Amino acid sequence: MAAKYENLADILRQEAARIAEEGGTRLPTEIEIAEGYGVSRQTVRHALQLLEVDGVISRRQGSGSYISRERVKPALRQIAVITTFIDNYIFPSILHDVQGVFNANGYSTSIYSTENEASKEREILQSLLGKDIKAVLIEGSKTNFPTPNADLFQRFRERRIPLLFMHGSYSNVNDFPSILDDNFAGGNQLGRYLLKKGCRNIGGIFKFDDMQGPSRYHGLLTALLESGLKVRDQLFCWYGTEERKTLLEGMGNEHLEKFLESASSEGKLDALVCYNDEIAMVAIKYLLSKGCRIPDDIRIVSFDNSFYSQIGPMPITSLGHGKTRMGIEAANMLLAIIDGKEPPSERVRWELHQRASG
Repeated sequence: MAAKYENLADILRQEAARIAEEGGTRLPTEIEIAEGYGVSRQTVRHALQLLEVDGVISRRQGSGSYISRERVKPALRQIAVITTFIDNYIFPSILHDVQGVFNANGYSTSIYSTENEASKEREILQSLLGKDIKAVLIEGSKTNFPTPNADLFQRFRERRIPLLFMHGSYSNVNDFPSILDDNFAGGNQLGRYLLKKGCRNIGGIFKFDDMQGPSRYHGLLTALLESGLKVRDQLFCWYGTEERKTLLEGMGNEHLEKFLESASSEGKLDALVCYNDEIAMVAIKYLLSKGCRIPDDIRIVSFDNSFYSQIGPMPITSLGHGKTRMGIEAANMLLAIIDGKEPPSERVRWELHQRASG
């Protein structure tokens, strides 16, 4: 583990680059650095000694620490983007938008995938802490649970590397800004929509290990309870990241199939809210194969308004973001943070796209 003064030296090295880029000539005083970073003056002196040995600064007695422009590293122009997945579902379009915004503003982009695993996220974060990066845009892994990587996120904060959470954030890392879908409102909106259609036996299929799933379920639950309906557990099915992989590989899922067969028999279910379009398409294919008439027997609605909502056996009624594009909004928000602004965390509202399934 690096000593405290070594970590401080890394931070001050980046601070020197920023100051030099802005036309400045020297670092803050020892007292200002100590107070700003919550360390002792002895730690500050050791850190400054390292920078002096490296030729980054020259220290003048009674005057301060002056930046050596010839040796200071140039301002960092690379932004790291970390998502759960890269090449499937909604991620290619989001990454395309993110890269477009960053490139237009003079930043290069490095992209990483965690496959929704905290251990892989840890490896990526540790690697990035050893690289020259300007900022991080990250979608957390299994965000319905506290992250074991809170210590690494704190190191990004200590090094003053801007970090923005997109789609999902953690309950135990709550001091970073975020841009999230308004998932509670979305679940509530779909519930009220189905109630207006006359549905009373409303169930759902939700993903349990990302925060979006419980939030969408909570919104739906609230709509049902406010209408005076009883919520029946047997009308709801939950799945995780591993089950998702099995479903997308076309291997089937006995748990999901048993749920659909039971919930759709004898009129038990007249509407189904799905976590997203890809799981809605799986459900539609299975129900159609069993002779179920959609939407006459069961209305099916979902989230994301992705290409899945229009390429399957039936166009899917789905919530999307209208003209708002998450990748563009997230990239612009992170650029504002890099520029020293403090935009508030944001929840992106949904708009309903009604199609044949619901």
